[in-house]
Amino acid sequence: MAMAFDSLQSSKHVCVVGAGPSGLVSARELLREGHSVVVLEQNHDLGGQWLYQDAGAGAGAATVHSSVYASLRLNAPRIYMDFTDFMFAPVEGRDTRNFPGHRELFLYLKDFARCFGLTELISFNTEVVHVGTAAATGKWIVRSRDRRTEDGEFMEEIFDAVVIATGHFSLPRLPKIKGMEEWKRKQLHSHVYRVPEPFQDEVVVVVGGLLSGSEIALELVRVAKEVHISTKDVEIPHKFVKPVAKYPHLLWHQEIELLCEDGTVVFADGSSVVADTILYCTGYSYSVPFLDTKGVINVDEKRIGPLYEHTFPPSLAPSLSFVGIPFKFIIFRFFESQARWIAQVLSGKRKLPSAEEMMMKVIEEDERHQELEEPKNIIQVIAEKFEYYDRYGDQCDFPHMEDWRREIILKSFENSFNNIETFRDE
Repeated sequence: MAMAFDSLQSSKHVCVVGAGPSGLVSARELLREGHSVVVLEQNHDLGGQWLYQDAGAGAGAATVHSSVYASLRLNAPRIYMDFTDFMFAPVEGRDTRNFPGHRELFLYLKDFARCFGLTELISFNTEVVHVGTAAATGKWIVRSRDRRTEDGEFMEEIFDAVVIATGHFSLPRLPKIKGMEEWKRKQLHSHVYRVPEPFQDEVVVVVGGLLSGSEIALELVRVAKEVHISTKDVEIPHKFVKPVAKYPHLLWHQEIELLCEDGTVVFADGSSVVADTILYCTGYSYSVPFLDTKGVINVDEKRIGPLYEHTFPPSLAPSLSFVGIPFKFIIFRFFESQARWIAQVLSGKRKLPSAEEMMMKVIEEDERHQELEEPKNIIQVIAEKFEYYDRYGDQCDFPHMEDWRREIILKSFENSFNNIETFRDE
């Protein structure tokens, strides 16, 4: 049964958890619909993942939120990372490249927040420790603490609705490999990788062949004695063909089969190497440790659910919602369409189906995904996501993506797979 919620009351008091791109655009859309908004952010500044944090000098995965490394540049052009009414345009004196570095996107988000008066809504250095329902009122208790104080002073506030916009690139996901516990040499996740210099003259095994794995491997080639890339592909991934041919000390292997105490890494193809470091570029898990829904929402490493259209948990809608959940759909305009829909549903301008109808749709979607094989062509995957983007936006009259914009984005991704080293500057 859905939570009691007064849809006739147009203005709600809403808590947004997180001040990254999805949290900022959520706050903006909520304000536009006349809601009062409080944004809680655990870091000292906005930006989420795009607030670069040094992970050196003994810092561990649990002490940093951002997974951005020093040299990271966008893997999609500027037009993929802007909001509909605030262009990510080059600014004189800053990074004007079509694929700028991470700091330029951070500055864009700062400009966005300043333009729409969002910064004053944000409570910085505020860690959310509990979000739970307030008895039968349909409201939410949000408990947080000030991270600047040693004893962590706690605060509590009641909200009509909560929007969770905390992202999903902060909790490292590690593979299960035989001998992993006994392997005594250095093992770390790309979450804490920042610069290549600590790996000078080392033999490094990079696990994972997606974007971070390939780009970090190519960066390590400059300083390491050898770099070995391990992927699940039986044949060498297309994007590694040119780099492997170009660098004699960059070698490709199938996935790791065994780790030995003496430092030996044994691969599934029978090859092996004695390594100094294993760097896992193996992705991230979903985590919402502060959320208490009494079992209504399940969170595991690959899924948060049930969620209707990746946004509303049927039995808790619309007072609880999520923005930015889909793993491979980081286009900012999708976050914007989610935020607009949420804001309009909360104001009563839009209506959701019944909890039962939403749950039925969730089940149907889950069954459909289990039956369908994932397309192998990444361009086809992206094109299908663009189609969903348009269908999703229809729920709140959000504009469809222009054909020219689609073509540029698709071409940039195609180029990245043809030449991972140079596609940004071609």
